[in-house]
Amino acid sequence: MDEFDYIVVGAGSAGCVIANRLSQDSSNKVLLLEAGGSDRRFFIQMPIGYGVTYHQKKVNWMYSTEPSPEADNKPSYWPRGKVMGGSSSINAMVYVRGNPKDFDEWSEAGNPGWSYEEVLPYFKKMESWQNGADKFRGGDGPLYVSEVSSQLHPLCDNFLSAAEEIGIRLNPDMNGKNQEGVGNYQITTHKGQRMSSSRAYLWPIRGRSNLKIVKNAMVTRILIKNKKAYGVEYLKSGNTVKVAALREVILSAGSINSPQLLQLSGIGPKEVLESASVRMIHDSPAVGKNLQDHLGVSYFYKSKVPTLNDQLRPVLGKIFQGLRYILTRTGPLSLSVNQSGGFIRTREGLKKPNIQLYFSPVSYSLESPDRRAMMSPDPFSAMLLGISNCSPQSRGTVSLRSSDPLKPPIIKPNYLSHEDDVKDLLDGVKVLRKLAKTDSFRAVIGEEFMPGSDCQTDEEMIEHIKDTVWTVFHPSSTCRMGPDPKSDVVDSQLKVYGIEALRVADASIFPQLICGNINAATIMVGEKASDLILNDHRAKHEDYQH
Repeated sequence: MDEFDYIVVGAGSAGCVIANRLSQDSSNKVLLLEAGGSDRRFFIQMPIGYGVTYHQKKVNWMYSTEPSPEADNKPSYWPRGKVMGGSSSINAMVYVRGNPKDFDEWSEAGNPGWSYEEVLPYFKKMESWQNGADKFRGGDGPLYVSEVSSQLHPLCDNFLSAAEEIGIRLNPDMNGKNQEGVGNYQITTHKGQRMSSSRAYLWPIRGRSNLKIVKNAMVTRILIKNKKAYGVEYLKSGNTVKVAALREVILSAGSINSPQLLQLSGIGPKEVLESASVRMIHDSPAVGKNLQDHLGVSYFYKSKVPTLNDQLRPVLGKIFQGLRYILTRTGPLSLSVNQSGGFIRTREGLKKPNIQLYFSPVSYSLESPDRRAMMSPDPFSAMLLGISNCSPQSRGTVSLRSSDPLKPPIIKPNYLSHEDDVKDLLDGVKVLRKLAKTDSFRAVIGEEFMPGSDCQTDEEMIEHIKDTVWTVFHPSSTCRMGPDPKSDVVDSQLKVYGIEALRVADASIFPQLICGNINAATIMVGEKASDLILNDHRAKHEDYQH
């Protein structure tokens, strides 16, 4: 059995960071295992190529959830990255850290070390912000973050001035001192190409001899003896391989696969393990519980001026933009479709924003959210205004379908099962209509064609929300960090309760979902986890020497 000091499971947003940081010390032997293959693919590196990878089985787990009774009783399609870089290789690249209060709440929930003041140095360490370092931003980290305002569609200016008209302030940097307000979204790109966690943290260190990366390696269980993790077992080209971890196993397999893997290894709620015929090694009731996800609702408007639909829909437009991208790495294909947006409070008495706004100068009204092809928008000029909720109260679960590691787990999101989520989304869509009625928009906006003028009462608007609400692809909290082994999975050092030498570090450890897109915070978790692991080893080494 090959031996390594550290085994990292999953080369996603956090796993790439950890593999990089642990292998900086040449005396550490590190193994990184990824179930997917290479991210050196055109449609991964081209920013808007996520419209293609969204449905590519080669790079995507393509999960489907159980129906949510309160959300039109329909299942939800969940693309998750199965490739180097994980979901950071197939996401919409919007870079949002979260609200400073989010992290203070993490700390107040019994997680010392995770307040905003304590995680800010990691956010700064990881990023190369295009406008340079300051008190809040980093200027020389591995992850490039771009300010792309000058390349955005002119309609973004209409959106920003419309927001000002209804009293929402402009915020030039939602990742700076304050999150609240509206602005143009920053994105994880560099020179017109996607900046995934893999590209940022692994591409530059390919030559490190103490880091071994194995792709297409499906980890099937963690090897545990006397309640201590000593390695993992994985499938590669039809063969089962066992590898040993002399110090630690770190699970960074994401909010679906990390709890699934713990359960497959006998760590999880007793009833889940029994029903899947898995021998219990440690009864950990919270594994796979507390699933949280943001939900989106979009309103669609005809446009009196050309939108991206006019550039990306016609065949000649596709050819022109494709050539433009290949030759210059510029144009709409080098951007995200989420161009502007922001964070607002829709009522008095809230401590932080409850709604995230999105403006896209493009529309896909003819396609359901799980079919969106970024290069084939509606065949007429249109745009969309969208929202998502910042702090969902509904809770779901991830649990084993069977003891077969190749079978996808049962995902129950339970969307809209908490009435506060419906209230927030209803407040949010009312703001969209206010925006659409402003002078700034009236000159360019035509009719609202979805949901349309016959959707007016609260009841009708709630019905539209329940019919059309869709995931914003931010599942988290299924291996929640917290002080109580009965209701949490890992402690504030990310150590799994009840099992030695095993940690989880990815979005599944979030005590609660943050305000906004989760990729930046997941990379931050990778940075902080790396320090926790290395400091632990240093302390043990010093004890040993004394």
